[in-house]
Amino acid sequence: MKYLFLTILILSAKNFYSQNISGKVTTSIPVGHDITISLLNTNFKTQTDSLGIYQFQNIPKGAYKIHVTSTGFKPITQRISVLENENLNLDFELEEDQNELNEVVVSGTLKPVKRLESAVPVEVYSPVFFKKNPTPSIYDALQNINGVRPQLNCGVCNTGDIHINGLEGPYTLVMIDGMPIVSSLSTVYGLSGIPNSLVERIEIVKGPASSLYGSEAVGGLINIITKNPTNAPVFSADYFTTSYFESNLDLGTKFNVGKKATSIIGVNYFNYDQVVDKDKDNFTDVTLSERISVFNKWSFQRNNNRLFTIAARGMYEDRWGGDIRWEKKYRGGDEIYGESIYTKRAELIGSYQLPFEEKLMLSFSGNVHYQDSRYGTTSYIANQKIGFLQLTWDKKIGRNDLLAGIASRYTYYDDNTPATKEAENTWLPGIFVQDEITFSPKSQVLLGMRYDYNSIHGSIFTPRFAYRFKANENTIFRLNAGTGFRVVNLFTEDHAALTGSRDVIIKNDLKPEQSVNVNLNYIQKINFGNGTFMGIETTAFYTRFSNKIISDYETNPNEIIYDNIDGYAISQGISTNVDLNFPSGLKFIVGATVLDNKNVENGISERPFLTENFTGTWSISYKIQPWNLSMDYTGNVYSPMKLPLLSETDPRSPKSPWYSIQNIQFTYSGWKDFEVYGGVKNLLNFTPKQNNPFLISRTNDPFDKNVQYDSAGKVMVTPDNPYGLTFDTTYVYGQNQTIRGFLGLRYTFR
Repeated sequence: MKYLFLTILILSAKNFYSQNISGKVTTSIPVGHDITISLLNTNFKTQTDSLGIYQFQNIPKGAYKIHVTSTGFKPITQRISVLENENLNLDFELEEDQNELNEVVVSGTLKPVKRLESAVPVEVYSPVFFKKNPTPSIYDALQNINGVRPQLNCGVCNTGDIHINGLEGPYTLVMIDGMPIVSSLSTVYGLSGIPNSLVERIEIVKGPASSLYGSEAVGGLINIITKNPTNAPVFSADYFTTSYFESNLDLGTKFNVGKKATSIIGVNYFNYDQVVDKDKDNFTDVTLSERISVFNKWSFQRNNNRLFTIAARGMYEDRWGGDIRWEKKYRGGDEIYGESIYTKRAELIGSYQLPFEEKLMLSFSGNVHYQDSRYGTTSYIANQKIGFLQLTWDKKIGRNDLLAGIASRYTYYDDNTPATKEAENTWLPGIFVQDEITFSPKSQVLLGMRYDYNSIHGSIFTPRFAYRFKANENTIFRLNAGTGFRVVNLFTEDHAALTGSRDVIIKNDLKPEQSVNVNLNYIQKINFGNGTFMGIETTAFYTRFSNKIISDYETNPNEIIYDNIDGYAISQGISTNVDLNFPSGLKFIVGATVLDNKNVENGISERPFLTENFTGTWSISYKIQPWNLSMDYTGNVYSPMKLPLLSETDPRSPKSPWYSIQNIQFTYSGWKDFEVYGGVKNLLNFTPKQNNPFLISRTNDPFDKNVQYDSAGKVMVTPDNPYGLTFDTTYVYGQNQTIRGFLGLRYTFR
């Protein structure tokens, strides 16, 4: 009995004098995962209960680092000291980490799934990423994403498209909220009007996705996910200006209508009206433009949490570039050269979950795009209407996660070019099915197929295969194979066909392009003992195109000749992204892509124009907590690209140099609800004019009034034309803005 009493006394004394650590962990959003608390470099590790409470018992006195982690949230590491006979109470609040590898994505499979659990590799970029280098449009914002390059296509009006892994813009399908809303005409002009303030995240799939999305998803897709009105701030405002006197304003507000409807309205206004000619060619370096875009999205609460959202956007833009003396009175004339584009665009998108036990989703979109352009004396007036309707059925049966759907797309297109003798009306109905089969927690297979019927080109079949193997919690392999196709409307997608003085030659009836792709994806997460996290994602890819439409600038310098390739085209390479987070708050996001793109005809391999062999991107961020000051250093680097010349005597370089655009930004967040940011863009002051006598040829004679031709139609060398050139704007590969400062103010009220 006395030994029992002694034992109880010893245990009681031990509990009385032991050191304990306890507390509560809260999160900025509801947490759906375990929250782990550990003392680094020890065996002490625990998890919170359902209320967020945790506790350590019998901790020896000493100095420790306590580490709090949960998937999808920024980790917290804090130094603590445990004193003898003292209990610590430590509370923590976890903030959502928008760049975590397990972000929920929808673009790969048309249904919400954690990124690490998706059989299809999907890259995710949040507003936090894009705020590191603020830009006035989605088009500009993509410049710091590895393997994605905004490509300028005109040295005068500065229109462009988006390249993924070296593939031209028409091979990229751009969507808003999963709807193929940005296509054809707006591939060139529509991306610049999407308000950045209403973007929740951007998802990127590299490689064909036509088995789910149909035409245009040949080389990849970009899905712009807008904010859910329920989670949006009550009011937000973001304004910045640059030393070029560009002004960009984003406004957003949320309001409730009754108890079951929530709406957000966003307005974007951009203005740049300064004539700048630093390269002294008497042509504008940067296009002048005024743009306004209004976006409105509604979300309705329904029984059983069924989805119903609808959104509309309207955009108007007036842009011009050309001779610095140009005024609107010269529009379309041959006295003073200018390129003037008026764009009007309206969009409607929505999703409605049908009121049945089965999960049936009806999605729809429509857009009207009107463009009135003058490229010197060349008039291009185009009208396009697109309607899209899709019904999907989502069903889980045992190991099978099924998705089936029917879709139809209607396109009306008319312009005033000889290529469109009468308005085109095309239908593209399709049916698709995919099945994700889970064999084990480590092994998953996705099978999919789609059948489309085009009213011009006939039947098109696109299969798909994906396999995911999860070796452990930190290592994942994915193998994907699929096909893509693209129905062509040449003049809406190739700006070079409209500007300059080259004649456009279409040799044959153009056939739809098709592609086959295989890629292998590897993800590795590494958690170091000191709280450092490293994420590595590497993808090797191979894409083979048949019927690829190529533009021939070289056979005749006065012509652009379009035809389907008599052979095949290859795009292959390897891409790596590294995400490195230190406990101190220092963060690196580094990416690199090595490309090998080529067109092969008659056994002869040629590299396409404006395709780099290497691209690299980086973002380095650090926050000085006591000062509420953040620093972001972003940049990219590109290897030389083949450029289109007009003749053998053209003095411009046939290749671009290695070049890099680098930016630095400082952000102060010490005032409640406010952020002040500023910095410098293009730190190295790079412009394409460097090492070239000129960019745009014959700006002194843009209507070719003094160009002389020989009997064969070749441009003659004359004292007035020593290089034998015509006016041409296609020699462009990068932005022409020099180093410039910027300053902005951001306000968010929740």
